[in-house]
Amino acid sequence: MISMLRSVWTGVLRPLFQRPPALQLAALCHRKTKAGKEVLLVSSSSGRWILPKGWPIDGLSAGEAAAQEAWEEGGVKASKIGEASLGSFFGRKTYANGRSEPCETMVYKLKVAAIENEFPESDRRERIWVSPTQAAEMVDNAQLKSLLAKF
Repeated sequence: MISMLRSVWTGVLRPLFQRPPALQLAALCHRKTKAGKEVLLVSSSSGRWILPKGWPIDGLSAGEAAAQEAWEEGGVKASKIGEASLGSFFGRKTYANGRSEPCETMVYKLKVAAIENEFPESDRRERIWVSPTQAAEMVDNAQLKSLLAKF
């Protein structure tokens, strides 16, 4: 009887009580150089390397919101942003107060037109341009590693 109740809870009831993961949008900023394709990583508040990302923005498409985050966190201006997601990865969003929640991050390709040294978060972020393979080695999330390695 207990195993049947556990099965019903796990298979039917638990999903009804769980909230869907929060949604964030990320820009996979890329450019061509003499050395080959490079992608942008920015530092997070905890010092990890991540893609520029943030929350959806009212009035903007998902791709446009990702481009806005690329500007705010990395000083990147887009020449072209993909409107179809390249893929997504799951992780946890941790807030300054220590609370965290599950989060799905949709990734959008952004072709870089210009890079500025002064941007809204320039005093809080480091940025680095590396090959997609190097980027995959530098990020923590396994699903993001896979997306970068395939890029």
